[in-house]
Amino acid sequence: MRLLASDVDGTLVPRLGPMSDRTVAALAAARAAGVHVVLATGRPPRWMTGIVERAGLTGRAVLANGALVIDVERLEQPDAGVVRARTLRGHDVRAMAAAVRDAVPEAHFGIETARGFGVERGWPSPIEADLPRAHLDDLLREAGDDVIKLLVKTAEPERPGLGDAMLEVVGPLVAGRAEATHSGGHLPLVELGPHGVTKAAALAEVAAELGVEQRDVVAFGDMPNDVAMLRWAGRGYAMADGHPVAHEAADDIAPPCAADGVAQVVEDLLRRRDGSAA
Repeated sequence: MRLLASDVDGTLVPRLGPMSDRTVAALAAARAAGVHVVLATGRPPRWMTGIVERAGLTGRAVLANGALVIDVERLEQPDAGVVRARTLRGHDVRAMAAAVRDAVPEAHFGIETARGFGVERGWPSPIEADLPRAHLDDLLREAGDDVIKLLVKTAEPERPGLGDAMLEVVGPLVAGRAEATHSGGHLPLVELGPHGVTKAAALAEVAAELGVEQRDVVAFGDMPNDVAMLRWAGRGYAMADGHPVAHEAADDIAPPCAADGVAQVVEDLLRRRDGSAA
């Protein structure tokens, strides 16, 4: 293990929850052992400050399901520390939104850029109630060709399998134009990113820059947006309480997120490594 890549929500931390002391200690021990620690998450820059500070991270992070690679030490700069960005063009976003709305009339859209997030006026959200709200055309006029993610959401109540059901409808509508995925199986939410862009693709670039071979990458994830990364890594661990497709993609199953599963595996890998060195 020369590079440890991990999803955040549902993997390192409970959904939108704090990072445990044990997980912080495990990441610190990995870094002290010379292992690069790279977060690979669907989160945008605006949701990263607390996680980065809590874990004491430096170097690169993969955000927005691979659409952004940032320097976490420059996260608070006006450019959010963006090193590379893969984006959707405004005319493609309009075309995809129209196709999705025809098939899912109750859908509402959100537009994510590295600078921020805006949503249609009907966007249902239990958090971030103060989001900028406007007509989709106005949101796209402001975003231009800098869209890193188009989000599709309905007001349906959460229920098991809802994210999968929405993905089955939306995915074929954008095939060849965007990567469709989700990161919450119970949520009525699908995320559309640039075509060909995944956590795996961005992580491969970061690993190459660090001189780390694919076989020396250990990755952790729990949801469909982690599948490509789990398959690509030299060793992929899906969380025991994660999505079935993550389990299928992984080499091993880590203990649940709520039981500090990443920390447990990292502690064990470091013990083995120390034993081999001895």
